[in-house]
Amino acid sequence: MTEVDRLGPWVRRFLLEYLVGERHFAANTQRSYRDTLTLVIPFIATTTHRTVDRLCIGDLAADHVRQFLHHLEQARACRITTRNQRLAALHSLARFIGGRSPEHLAWCTEICSIPFKKAPHDGVCYLDKHEMDALLDAPNRCTRQGFRDHTVLLFLYNSGARVSEAVGVTVGDLELPDAHQASVRLMGKGSKVRRCPLWANTASALKTLIGDRPSSAAVFVNRRGHALTRYGLRDLVRRYGRTVAHRLPSLQQKRLSPHTIRHTTATHLLRAGVDINTIRAWLGHVSVDTTNVYAEIDLDTKAKALAKCAIQPDPGGPPIWKDNRDLMVFLRSL
Repeated sequence: MTEVDRLGPWVRRFLLEYLVGERHFAANTQRSYRDTLTLVIPFIATTTHRTVDRLCIGDLAADHVRQFLHHLEQARACRITTRNQRLAALHSLARFIGGRSPEHLAWCTEICSIPFKKAPHDGVCYLDKHEMDALLDAPNRCTRQGFRDHTVLLFLYNSGARVSEAVGVTVGDLELPDAHQASVRLMGKGSKVRRCPLWANTASALKTLIGDRPSSAAVFVNRRGHALTRYGLRDLVRRYGRTVAHRLPSLQQKRLSPHTIRHTTATHLLRAGVDINTIRAWLGHVSVDTTNVYAEIDLDTKAKALAKCAIQPDPGGPPIWKDNRDLMVFLRSL
């Protein structure tokens, strides 16, 4: 096995030179590619009965990749969207190697020919106003942790932030003046920055929560004082969702996550009559086409639009032209 055939050096170049240096991908994108390789390399090593340091590019054959994708769906119970995301990372790795090593072009073609699987579209899940109010009231605000949890939920609903945006907010990102509009600076996908206005009660809760922390400190922290992770935030939302579901059976049919609250924010803004382009900027969408999905799912908005063009019934009732004898005589004479 020559040096050019070894998989390890190529993986290192892909992660450190290509993703970081050439493409300058966001940190979350880099982690996603890394996680894919963390899963696939031990799987290939087990399948080929080799140690990870002895793997070559040929070991990452198309048949082994298909077995890995099947393993994701069956053994790890991953959704089709997750399966496709892992495959996209492997496609990118194959193109990186094929573009720099012509002798591996045939292998690159085989890997890139593995198709994405069509995933069913479940539709966008969101909470109605009374469900969101119940979720906000679920934490016990008399305790320190309960107050933090309430502030987290209130912030997510106010800002419509993605989970990665929320856990990345620092004290320095908050602008909480006493007499002016409070706002927060959010770092979105592709390192795009936007500012989101905050309600007065959200700003008040955040002021109490951060206290006198330095500007570089995270706003939402766990019991140890470390920044709340994405998984911790998801668990927080789901935990209170299960609590509220005992009182509201409608929540039992909904898959609750921080992104559900983001969908809820967008839907409620739309119902309040906010322009769709304003909602796009609020959520940090690149294209308004992404935001239009909320106009398609909101039944209340559709019902209001239908009511405006509804045909009004005639108060006089149907015409009784058959009772007009002169008209009937005329018609018979034709």
